[in-house]
Amino acid sequence: MATSYGQFCPLAKAMEILDERWTILIVRELLLGSTRFNELRRGVPRMSPALLSKRLQALERHGIVDHEDGAYRLTECGRDLHVAVMSLGVWGLRWIEDFGDEDLDPHLLMWDVRRTIGAQWPAGRTCVAIEFTDLRRAGRWWLVVTDGSVDVCDYDPGFEVAATVRTTLRTMTRLWRGDIAWDRAIRSAHVEIDAPRGVRGEVPAWFGRSVLADALGEVSAR
Repeated sequence: MATSYGQFCPLAKAMEILDERWTILIVRELLLGSTRFNELRRGVPRMSPALLSKRLQALERHGIVDHEDGAYRLTECGRDLHVAVMSLGVWGLRWIEDFGDEDLDPHLLMWDVRRTIGAQWPAGRTCVAIEFTDLRRAGRWWLVVTDGSVDVCDYDPGFEVAATVRTTLRTMTRLWRGDIAWDRAIRSAHVEIDAPRGVRGEVPAWFGRSVLADALGEVSAR
């Protein structure tokens, strides 16, 4: 149970529920479509399973989350947090530009990249390899997209590779966050795309970018 602030202020009452460590990030994952416990774990990989279970129980107790048939879903109350959570994310993207090496995680990045992939890929099956040139472990990944269905692999799935993207983990993270543009990263040789000429120019659009980057762009355009 969160400690009470002892204030009648609605913001204080809301934060008594939401300001416990990891809680907002769990809500973020639910808003982005994760429903299963293991899916939520992939979105908060540094959170222990026991603590995740505890936080989910608290959210359920407060009427923010429903748990039925092994799936967790936001209630109307929980879905109403969408604007608040997105606004916090956009604020962080706009005003907190720096992040350290300790914040970089290839597993989390590839799980997030998976969210923005779908209709923009060619019909049928397309496999793209990603090589993080600065990593010894977890440095090679494959995205396999089959008619909108996405698999993220940290082992070679054995399919023909349409393109190979080589870059550092930090650069790919900044690309996905929208901090830098693909054309700029390619011109500066921070990204190399090994693919036939007709495919090479399409690859950046295949990856998409964070929903927060799009939201920040909308805010900046106003």
